Amino acid sequence: MPSNHETLLRQWQMLRFVPRYPAKITATQLKEKLDVEDFNVTKRTVERDLQDLSLAFPLMMDDRSKPYGWSWQKNAPVFDLPGLGNNEALTLMLVEQHLIQLLPTSTLDILTPYFKAAHQHLTSLPKSKHVLAWANKVRTVPPTQPLLPPKIIPEIQRIVSEALLANRQLQIIYQPRGKKAAEYRIHPLALVQRVPLLYLQARIFDYEDTRTLAMHRIVKAEILDETTQYPPHFNIDDEIAKGRFGFEEQGTIHLVLRFEAQAAEHLRETPLSKDQSISNDVDDKVIVTASVPDTQQLHWWIMGFGEQVEVLEPEDLRQSMAETAVALYSVYIES
Repeated sequence: MPSNHETLLRQWQMLRFVPRYPAKITATQLKEKLDVEDFNVTKRTVERDLQDLSLAFPLMMDDRSKPYGWSWQKNAPVFDLPGLGNNEALTLMLVEQHLIQLLPTSTLDILTPYFKAAHQHLTSLPKSKHVLAWANKVRTVPPTQPLLPPKIIPEIQRIVSEALLANRQLQIIYQPRGKKAAEYRIHPLALVQRVPLLYLQARIFDYEDTRTLAMHRIVKAEILDETTQYPPHFNIDDEIAKGRFGFEEQGTIHLVLRFEAQAAEHLRETPLSKDQSISNDVDDKVIVTASVPDTQQLHWWIMGFGEQVEVLEPEDLRQSMAETAVALYSVYIES
């Protein structure tokens, strides 16, 4: 018969294995996890433990269908050992400030109990504590015009995350902008945050090329039994470096820009590429050259400088900028 010490350790480990609602875990799955940790008990013992623990902790059982699943209640306070220290609480508070600008509300909801615990710990400290003052001395500011993130269906995000973790395919219904919704079987490969949007990189059906899907446009998702098949040599960091998430990547170009010297000064500290060079030109101008992915984001960035920059190369980009300038001029003249 197990000792009180062994029972306490087993039940503590069980509490750590139970996920927060809406995720859930069955008694059988808990037993399998306990077996891995060398707690050899029957499924019936696990079920009794769960019933006992639910009397003392905010656990809930979903008995709508068998096998029944167990979860921590959605708003249950964070319960873990060891408790939060000053440094851990400060880190969580700073992470919260940063993630508010990066993650959809549905993701932040999962972390909210941890953030609340950090706030409670820090506000309980004496005001003389330096760690509390630090939280009011650092902030994150987005480098571009801040936009509110689109709403992602929480259940969709949970299903996609589970599929990514388990390397499982998905059946989805996707609603492209301005087009009819379509149903796809996809191989989810990676999630990428591009403020304020969240994107899923995936293979559609079994095609070798990959597609970028906006998470907020997935209106239905179901995990399949089939395993995700990754394309040969796929690497999400390589995809990002190629400009995949700058939209409509057209390959790398040799970019030559003539800048007003002052407008280009920041590029000396934050260059466009590793091979960037800046040389002096006439009339207080400089020539900036760099090898960069040709993307919509690059075009927007250049247009943001207005008359302070001129595209010299490549010729097709120069022509595109000239056409945009003429169209913009006509808008203001005609109005």
